[in-house]
Amino acid sequence: MKLQNKAFPALIASVFMLSCLSSVIQARIYNKCALARRLYRMGMPFHELDDWMCLIEGESSFNTKAINPSNVDGSVDWGLFQINDRYWCKPADGRPSTDSCRMPCRLLLSDDIRFSVACAKYIRRIQGFSAWVAWNNRCQGYKPSVKHCFVHSGPYLK
Repeated sequence: MKLQNKAFPALIASVFMLSCLSSVIQARIYNKCALARRLYRMGMPFHELDDWMCLIEGESSFNTKAINPSNVDGSVDWGLFQINDRYWCKPADGRPSTDSCRMPCRLLLSDDIRFSVACAKYIRRIQGFSAWVAWNNRCQGYKPSVKHCFVHSGPYLK
């Protein structure tokens, strides 16, 4: 079957849109060591990596697209770090938010984790790790080490 010249651009556009949509829908679930190394390369202090990895595992199970809509106050937690939209990001549905990280919440679901990392670092600086329920319940006083993730590369290699 021969496509008409006018139909071909529409077909290409449709295929492009479907490929974009499928990349938006699919979640990235990180391997623990791969994420620890990535966070280190992104400027997370090495001495805090155990805390960050314990927190992320407890909050999102390393899933970039994790969403928790079941908070009693109606707020939603977003992404790897389960950042709450009542205080830290702007929800798309117009619910009130302090939006302290100055970003739409949807950016926290991106596989490009720079936005999530920047907001999480800000939260850590303002409130400490105790801002996260999972850190308080699972990590405070005990954190599984991620030093083994750097055995072959060394913690200071970028």
